[in-house]
Amino acid sequence: MLVKPKKSLGQHFLTDKNIAKEIVDSLKATNLTKVLEIGPGMGVLTNFLLENSAYETSVIEIDHESVDYLNQHFPQLKDRIITGDFLQIDIAKEVSDTPFAIIGNLPYNISSQIFFKVLYNRLLIPEVVCMLQKEVAKRIASGPGSKVYGILSVFLQAWYDIEYLIDVPPHVFEPPPKVQSAVIRLTANDRTELGCNEKLFFKVVKQAFNQRRKMLRNSIRGFSPRIEELDAVLLTRRPEQLSVEEFIDLTNNIEKLIALDLEKKE
Repeated sequence: MLVKPKKSLGQHFLTDKNIAKEIVDSLKATNLTKVLEIGPGMGVLTNFLLENSAYETSVIEIDHESVDYLNQHFPQLKDRIITGDFLQIDIAKEVSDTPFAIIGNLPYNISSQIFFKVLYNRLLIPEVVCMLQKEVAKRIASGPGSKVYGILSVFLQAWYDIEYLIDVPPHVFEPPPKVQSAVIRLTANDRTELGCNEKLFFKVVKQAFNQRRKMLRNSIRGFSPRIEELDAVLLTRRPEQLSVEEFIDLTNNIEKLIALDLEKKE
């Protein structure tokens, strides 16, 4: 039996085995033995993953028809097929409480949400190799100064080194998507601590990019009435011009201003 791609699940099954092998070969999995594939569909990546005896491969699939197909065609996955939504599961409980790599052809409509889940569980996920919409892949991999550099770029680059690997054309999918695709690799960097208040960092980055056309002077004004006390040149810059390290410094400086505001109230 074949699985019919479901539009409601954003399914576009990769049909080119050469590209599938190239994606799997891009997985370094340094010092890792466990790999989780998200959305295996009919197992075009799964097949190559299972050929590598160094990996203990598990898969997570929300489509029950695909789960039936996988059970039928990949008996070696016995007890390692998770039926469910990656966004909803408790990763440590249902996948692994030790570090593992993630691989997959991500549903394009929820790829950003998947990355936020990865960030939340980053200590368990030191590597990700995935295919996603080319536009999103470029955004994630781009650095400061790029027009597509944004919130997800900063958050992911704070904890991961990002590599843009290959472009993937629409005709190698069934059905062909209306967008171009690309493969990227995320590898955990050496950062163990962000060096600032992490919750405030997320708020600062989001607030700055929510008004990305404005200078920082205007976009982050809401954090403190003392914002003008920050570096005058910095305040004339726009968020896409700041590196991760500069956002960390900005967060620390804003936290100091907030502390002064609280002292004044007391």
